[in-house]
Order: sequence, then C-alpha cells, then structure tokens
Amino acid sequence: MRTFLGAFTVALGIFIFTVLFGMGNGLKNTFKAFFVDDATNVIFIYPGNTSKAYKGFKEGRRIQFKNDDIEDIRKNFGSKIEYYSGRIYKSAQTTFKNESGNYNIRGVHPQHQFLENTIITDGKFINEIDIEEQTRVVVIGRLVEQDLFKNERALGKFIELNGSAFKVVGVFEDEGGDQEERNIYAPISTLQLQYKNTDEIDQIALSYNKAIGVDGARKLAADLNKFLKEKHFIADNDRSGIFIRSVFENFEQNMQFANVLQIIVLWIGIGTLFAGAIGIGNIMVFVVKERTKELGVRKALGATPGSIVGLILQESIFITAIAGYLGLLTAVFTLSRIGNNLEEYFITDPQVNTSTVVWATVILVVVGAIAGYIPARRAARIKPIVALSDD
Repeated sequence: MRTFLGAFTVALGIFIFTVLFGMGNGLKNTFKAFFVDDATNVIFIYPGNTSKAYKGFKEGRRIQFKNDDIEDIRKNFGSKIEYYSGRIYKSAQTTFKNESGNYNIRGVHPQHQFLENTIITDGKFINEIDIEEQTRVVVIGRLVEQDLFKNERALGKFIELNGSAFKVVGVFEDEGGDQEERNIYAPISTLQLQYKNTDEIDQIALSYNKAIGVDGARKLAADLNKFLKEKHFIADNDRSGIFIRSVFENFEQNMQFANVLQIIVLWIGIGTLFAGAIGIGNIMVFVVKERTKELGVRKALGATPGSIVGLILQESIFITAIAGYLGLLTAVFTLSRIGNNLEEYFITDPQVNTSTVVWATVILVVVGAIAGYIPARRAARIKPIVALSDD
C-alpha cells in the first residue's frame, strides 16, 4: 500500500506538471492567434485631432495624411522599412447579377498583401501598374466570392461597387477569420480618384526590417512620430495629433504574460514532482528498515556496499519510472481529448512537444535516483552483525 500511494503521488505529479504545461502552451497559441491577421513587425499610424495650439494653428485641427507622407517616410527611413501601404476605408453596395451585399472596401498599395498576411488563392493581388493607371480592379475575399458568385468562379468577372464596374483580378483568404474574408481590396489611387479626386489617405501601415530588433523598432516608432509631428506642425507634447500602434509591443506583452504563467506552472509542477520524490524516499526508508536482516545476510555473504546501493536504487527508479510514465501517458491523452474544447477560456490546442516529454523523463529518473540514494547509502553502511541481530 505504501508503494502504491508513493507511486500514485509521482504519477499525479507528472500528470499535473504535463497538463498545466500543455495549458500554458494553449494560452500561448491563443495569443499568437490574436496576431495572426497581421505581421508581428507592423506599425500602424493614424491621424487624429490636435489638442494644443502650435505655430499659429488652433487646437482641434484635424490631421490629414496624403500620398507624400508615405513618400517622405520612404526617403527618410527607407533602410529600416520592409513594406509600406496607405489605406482608405469605404463601404459599398456590391452587386453581381441578382446577388448583392454591403462590404468594406480598402484602398491599398501592393505591399499591403504582406502586411496583412493575405493569401491569394486565385488570380493576383493589386500591382504597381494598377496604382499608376488607376485601374478599376478589385481583389475580393473568399466569403465575398461565396456570397455573390455562389458556385461560379469570380476571377475575370465584373462587379458593381455603388454602381461603378470593377474587374475581379484575385480572390484571397485571410487567417484573421470571416470578417477579414468579407473585405474587398482596390488600388488606393483608384479610390482616391473615384471618391474624392484627391491624394488623401486615412491611415499608413508599414513593417520594419526585423534586423533592427525590438529596441530599434521602438526607436523607429518614436522617430516616425517626431517626423510626422514636425511635418504637420503638431506640438511635441500633443498626444492626440497622431497615434502610432505597434503590433510587436502588444504581441510581446501578451507573450511575456503567457511565459510568466508558464514559468509559474513549471514551478508548481516541479514542486509536485519533489513531493512525489519525498514520498518515494519515505517508502524506501521503510523498505530498508523491513529488509535489514536480508541486507545483513547479503553483506555477510560478500555483497559490496555498491551492490546494496544499486539494489535499493534500482527499486526506487523502477517505481518512479513506471508511475511517472503512466502519469505522463494519461496527461498526454487528456490533453489530446481536450483539443480545442477550451477555446472560450483562451486555451487553444494545449499540447506538449517532444522535448518536454524527454525532459520530463530525465526528471523522473533523477527524482527516482535522489529518492532512493539516501536510504540506499544508509543500508550500505549497516554492519552484518548489527543487521542480523535487528528485531
């Protein structure tokens, strides 16, 4: 019974350790999924309203970005920027034959595809020729094609956006989900001509060169903020004139939070394993005590202290390994059964990788050896005459 309870403690310890570690991985997976829609090195720049008077301009002035803002950013920060795109947001009643729906239209540059991780499944994305010639072409989301074209292929056909005909040159998927796949992309220059006949843009998106690192990205964001404030005559301490959102900072903060939780879980699991080790150690103390005469006979017949230590260690490691593997297998099975059933609790696909299993195995062997070594040394020091006279 003592052996069974000690083994159960070890099995429970490795079970708790593995399940909690898998839950930590599931939490990380959820945080990663939140950012899968955009590249993690993207910086978004939004215009706002000034809150302070500056250089003759009154407070409350609306800041408006234009095409030359992107060109100036490219010239001044070119080596630090990987991709860039302006954005214009519109909504349009979209029609094909007898089918229609209201969809969001985004006017973008060609490199926007890489900023949003847009996956082209049919045709192509917007290119530089479309921008230069202000062509009436669109790239539609998978669900837009499904809604309007049913079982037909959309590529090469024309749809109407608020009464204007546009040719479908591509269809895309987006890991951001259904909402993203109900968007329509068009050349930014075309929408500028169609809706305003100006060069105004609503937002700037860009990705930084990952070689500059996170610290370099923070400095780049600060430099961009300063540059655009100077260009648009915004006071340095005016926090509402321009807004900059860095995806990498949100991603980094969430991943740090997940890592801290996983470290806490790791220590809880290790503590539970050591509790099991203490239980095994106690069992081996009783085993040595009960087998004192047997050990005395062995030593009288010529058994060396090393063979006595090996005998006790073998039993300790065997109990720990068998119990640990049963706990490990049960935990892996439990995680596989959980799957994505805990998504509403922000746990997505909680699993443990091979390296974790290998390390858990190593820990089991070490725990078993430690648990059995102290009573084994004690047994090896017993004198045969004392052991044989033990009651």
